[in-house]
Amino acid sequence: MRATARFVGSQSIHGYLGVRRILWWTPFETYTTFSDVRAGGPSLRRVIPRSREGPFAEIGTDHTHPPHAETDDKKDPSMNAEATPNLPETPEDQIRALRANPQPTLRAVSPGMEQHLYTPYKVLDHGFVRVVDYMGDDAAIVQAARVSYGAGTKAARDDSGLIRYLMRHWHSTPFEMCEIKLHVKLPVFVARQWIRHRTANVNEYSARYSILDREFYIPAAEDLAAQSVVNNQGRGEALTGEEAARVLRYLQDDAARSYDHYEEMISQDGQQGLARELARMNLPANIYTQWYWKVDLHNLFHFLRLRADAHAQYEIRVYAEQMCKLVADWVPAAYGAFEDYRMGGVNLSAKGIEVLKRRLSGEEVTQETSGMSKGEWREFEAVFVDKA
Repeated sequence: MRATARFVGSQSIHGYLGVRRILWWTPFETYTTFSDVRAGGPSLRRVIPRSREGPFAEIGTDHTHPPHAETDDKKDPSMNAEATPNLPETPEDQIRALRANPQPTLRAVSPGMEQHLYTPYKVLDHGFVRVVDYMGDDAAIVQAARVSYGAGTKAARDDSGLIRYLMRHWHSTPFEMCEIKLHVKLPVFVARQWIRHRTANVNEYSARYSILDREFYIPAAEDLAAQSVVNNQGRGEALTGEEAARVLRYLQDDAARSYDHYEEMISQDGQQGLARELARMNLPANIYTQWYWKVDLHNLFHFLRLRADAHAQYEIRVYAEQMCKLVADWVPAAYGAFEDYRMGGVNLSAKGIEVLKRRLSGEEVTQETSGMSKGEWREFEAVFVDKA
């Protein structure tokens, strides 16, 4: 048995946390109740004695009540408000209560990840990343690999060495044995980039059911930049002076005006009020949304390799960088291999390998004699030629 900060469901609290109020907003921005996690068990990790997964309640400020609350109350008398004990009143108290009673569990535990469970880490001006749950650790990767390769590998290399071997030779399946579930609050335009990674399970805040909050991403002045002259999908030099002030003012004013109209359209004060599913179309892409995002470690590494790269857009890169810190504490051996072979490594074409061989033999090779295009040559030299 291992002691863990993760929590185990039990019958001591019947029903879901926060049935009537799913999200609290604070000056920090957000802490959430755990509408799909039961409290009262011996650890902060979700270990449910019986299979009774609840509906995923809407994340966000609930202006009426969750869609399934009434139905669930009828199906299960234990869900009634009368059966639910008093819960902590503030999000800080609730998180403290969830973490207060670690108990033994038979499930794999990552000590590094235990310290991060449920804690929201601020990103951008109003966003955050929070670990809701995880499965597996470095040992789970090794265990899965040895099922495939046999027990004899134990004598040949230690666990860290095996993980590095798997990463080096692109053996991805053992990494898929680990999973993580994140709660993320992010601007809509960042979410539209993020969702391009189609290998995760996602459930997003419903703007058809709930009213979106008046929260918009407004870049810091130093992050307002002109279009790049060498990259059609990137930014270049920072805007300065009156232009920067004017752009910032437009972003703030347009966001506020669009939300004023949104509230006016959905209001039922003296009018029918436009349906929320229609009114949302007038909101800008810098408004914040939220989702639960569950992914295995292999596909998470692929996401991080692209989105934590220096060439990624700043607004999604800062999320990826925060996630890198979480993953490094969760699976340190796997993350170390990933950092070495993927983030810090370079893939070479056959022509690139040939150029290296020619240069090592003393031959002077130029772009014209390399057989590479100008773009390939520029990227090659950026890695292998010291400009100092």
